[in-house]
Amino acid sequence: MNTNLNGYEKIERYNEENTKQLALHYKEILRLLGENPQREGLLKTPERVAKAMEFFTQGYDMNPAEILRSAMFKEDYKQMVIVKDIEIYSLCEHHMVPFFGKAHVAYIPNGTIVGLSKIPRVVDCFARRLQVQERMTREILTCIHETLNPLGVAVVIEARHLCMSMRGVQKQNSLTTTSDFIGAFKRDEKTRGEFMRLIGVHLV
Repeated sequence: MNTNLNGYEKIERYNEENTKQLALHYKEILRLLGENPQREGLLKTPERVAKAMEFFTQGYDMNPAEILRSAMFKEDYKQMVIVKDIEIYSLCEHHMVPFFGKAHVAYIPNGTIVGLSKIPRVVDCFARRLQVQERMTREILTCIHETLNPLGVAVVIEARHLCMSMRGVQKQNSLTTTSDFIGAFKRDEKTRGEFMRLIGVHLV
């Protein structure tokens, strides 16, 4: 579906058969929850939710390594490259409710750099799946490490989980921080400390 709003073209692509099947299931879910799927306000809800879920999980159809390879350049630069405050929106695989926050990613090139916009796209690839924050942190790091072969990679994610604030312990202000390091960031405390200082995060 293409829509044009004030010169901005929004392009959404869906698998029609998947959308149809998902909508049928969501219609049944509404009924089992005690709702009437035939009432006016809910008539189009199953299809809307189906399309939303397809959008939220579009990372399954993306190849993060290929995204990086599409913009790799030879460059003799061996200082830290940081992309911080990358917005993330994901779904917890345990309850399929959102968790959201920001990711901070750094790497030290080893003769190859990558277009800066590709780092947030890689983050989005892994976020747009059913996830746990710990695994997503490791997946982002591993993808960058294996594709770019840098001297080091660091990933820190800070997120709020609605499964904690809406359900379970119901603690609205809880923030979960995960981190992973490899190469120079893991070996060298000074390098790791500089990264943490630059992103403004303190790990106990």
